[in-house]
Amino acid sequence: MRIALYQPEIAGNVGAILRLAACFSVPVDIIMPTGFAFSDTRLKRAAMDYGEAADVTRHVNFAAFDAARRAEGRRLLLMSAHASQRLPDVQFRADDVLMMGSESAGVPEDVRDLADIRVRIPMAPGFRSLNIAVSTGIAVAEALRQTGRFPQ
Repeated sequence: MRIALYQPEIAGNVGAILRLAACFSVPVDIIMPTGFAFSDTRLKRAAMDYGEAADVTRHVNFAAFDAARRAEGRRLLLMSAHASQRLPDVQFRADDVLMMGSESAGVPEDVRDLADIRVRIPMAPGFRSLNIAVSTGIAVAEALRQTGRFPQ
């Protein structure tokens, strides 16, 4: 299981996701560019001291990330508020990559079209979206539960 962040914009969100990733031993791919410097204090504040324990790979662009993913034979699951496939209905695999789009724009159409599965987290009527760190936590927890990969 891996988390991929497509051009994230908010340092605090990435920090929270790095903390989550460290706690659950899930590597993170960050697809550049980002909307902040990695020295940003908001990233460090949200990640706390867990940020250094996170297994992070930075990719110069989506093409570099996608080449690495394909070389490893991993499925790409795009989390999107606009997807038709519901999170509880997805059959996760231990080697899946869960990709989150940028906070303001998601992912471009060409990236969306490359996803093997597009997944949404079902919500009550009238609500549009969840915070990216919250969405990542929900998706990772379900994927780890299904694959039996929660840490002991």
